[in-house]
Amino acid sequence: MANKTADPPLPAAPSPETLAEECNDATAEKHDRALAAVHRLLKVRGVRPYIVHLHRLSLFGDGRPLPPGQHQRYTPELVVHSDAGWVIAVVTMGSRSGCYMVSIPRGPGIETVPSERPERVADLVLAAQPGGRS
Repeated sequence: MANKTADPPLPAAPSPETLAEECNDATAEKHDRALAAVHRLLKVRGVRPYIVHLHRLSLFGDGRPLPPGQHQRYTPELVVHSDAGWVIAVVTMGSRSGCYMVSIPRGPGIETVPSERPERVADLVLAAQPGGRS
């Protein structure tokens, strides 16, 4: 009987402290639109990504929220999982550069892609898929 070994697990998704940065509502909406372009390109190719919106709310000890100034919003992230549930890629927008920042756990690190090239981001994500869908 052949001894089959499973692929080693992929690293966990980057934590919010790794990629997501605090931003205002206008910046988050702008980044959300850019990520939506990549989302549409991936969805057409059979990949089902999702966009994560991170908010941090501070509460009083009794559960009441602090005044609105204590609300923190972070840049949205587009997350892609494999069929087995492993994180394949996390895409955010650079707060200063406005470029896509593509993090592929089994890749070389974070790759930047100009904001006018969402199709390049989709290609990077598809190439990272198990079996290299394209």
